[in-house]
Amino acid sequence: MKKRSSVSRRSPQQVLVLGFALLIAAGTVLLSLPFAYEEGRSLSFQDTLFTATSAASVTGLVVADTGQTFSYFGEIVLLALIQAGGIGFMTMTTLFALMIGKKISFRDRLVLKESMNQLSTEGIVRLIRKVILYSLVIEAVGTVLFAVHWMADMPVGQALYHGLFHAVSIFNNSGFDLIGGLTPYVSDVYFNAVSFALIFLGSVGFIVLADLIDYPKTRIISLHSKVVLLFSGTLIVAGAVVIFLFEFTNPLSTGHLNTAEKALASLFQSTSLRSSGTSTLDIESLRQATHFFMVIMMFIGASPGSTGGGIKVTTFAIMLAAFVTMVRGKQDVDLFRRRISQSLVYKAITVMFVALFIVVSATIVLSFTENQPFLTVLYETTSAFGTVGFSAGLTQELTGFGKTVIMLLMFAGRLGPFTIALALQSKAKKEHYRYPEGKIILG
Repeated sequence: MKKRSSVSRRSPQQVLVLGFALLIAAGTVLLSLPFAYEEGRSLSFQDTLFTATSAASVTGLVVADTGQTFSYFGEIVLLALIQAGGIGFMTMTTLFALMIGKKISFRDRLVLKESMNQLSTEGIVRLIRKVILYSLVIEAVGTVLFAVHWMADMPVGQALYHGLFHAVSIFNNSGFDLIGGLTPYVSDVYFNAVSFALIFLGSVGFIVLADLIDYPKTRIISLHSKVVLLFSGTLIVAGAVVIFLFEFTNPLSTGHLNTAEKALASLFQSTSLRSSGTSTLDIESLRQATHFFMVIMMFIGASPGSTGGGIKVTTFAIMLAAFVTMVRGKQDVDLFRRRISQSLVYKAITVMFVALFIVVSATIVLSFTENQPFLTVLYETTSAFGTVGFSAGLTQELTGFGKTVIMLLMFAGRLGPFTIALALQSKAKKEHYRYPEGKIILG
């Protein structure tokens, strides 16, 4: 009897963790090559590893200016890491397997199901084909739109290259840019509109995109898509209103803009909180109240099966629905007249508490080691875990230990707290008994 390999004995969650670690390792090796940098530039091994982790986890926290530090080769490596990290390395692996005519095994489908947050393996390969097609089409359109906008300021070839890099980066919610920040575009309606569309399409998830594209034919929108669209839209609008009000009179952020420009900047920052990290305002200049509000929004994050992180919009929606159910004295948690299973509610609770434990633990540790204000540390740790990439100025001031903690946060945030929890647990044993029910007083 043929003995199974060590890889085949691993759970799908463990395969995802291992594969993601290998992707980061490969990126680190390529970014360590001398010709990955501009002449006279270089990074230490830890900073190179940090950059590769940030790109693969589509976070965007950086220790050096991307455009000035890396050569074209280094930037292409970053772009490949962003693409693989955004749509998933398993998706990329499946693409190559399909190109060479290799059959996708059932075990591969199980890993794909886990990576795409699907409930079953049915139609998973078909979904992967859609993910690849949608990504390439959206990024191509974004490339052209950005390039047309930049052709007035730079040669056509450079405009196309910049358009490609930023379209891939923004759609995959990575936050990397080649122009040293996007604050010059705070009032640029065209740039904001294109970026807004790319961020939103990347953050709602490929499952929702497939539903929307198929809707004219099927006339059906799944419960998942309804929840994602409603809560994502609500969070974006609510976030824009809060940022607009909090920063209205702040001379360091939006105080110099007119009312329409303030509204545009607020909407853009709120959309980026869905996990993009692309900012047209100086994040460090925002008020503390705004920073704390952004922490909450970054913790929620994007949607399952998307290019973003956080606990996910659907987890937040289920937790909110469970709260409303309890307040109303009802028995079943429901959304859009559909009952949510108890196991799904338990999973949402697990995700939230694992995420809270990770963020709070990292914040306590970094508050002790980095000697920085608490809110600054909390902002940076939440941004890293939510793979958002907004920085309150701490990342470039981190100690070596601090950078390691942030790297672990980005790693855990991209894979998701539930995947990490399942990867660490031993094989579940079926219990053949139940304890007698006990009563505990609450409140």
